[in-house]
Amino acid sequence: MSDLEVGLLILLVIGVIASNLAVLKYSAKYKMPQFGKDHKKPKSTDSTGQNEPKEQDDKGDKPQ
Repeated sequence: MSDLEVGLLILLVIGVIASNLAVLKYSAKYKMPQFGKDHKKPKSTDSTGQNEPKEQDDKGDKPQ
């Protein structure tokens, strides 16, 4: 391999590493959803002004 090919290969590898680090830095501020967990809905009021009863979670525990 010539010096030019080696230099281009090194630049390509450095570019891939730098772009991956940039993507990680950019995406670190976003919160990813947790798969397999139910999302809690905020409390809402019905037309009478009373809160809806809380639902039981998957384990069958009573709401607190």
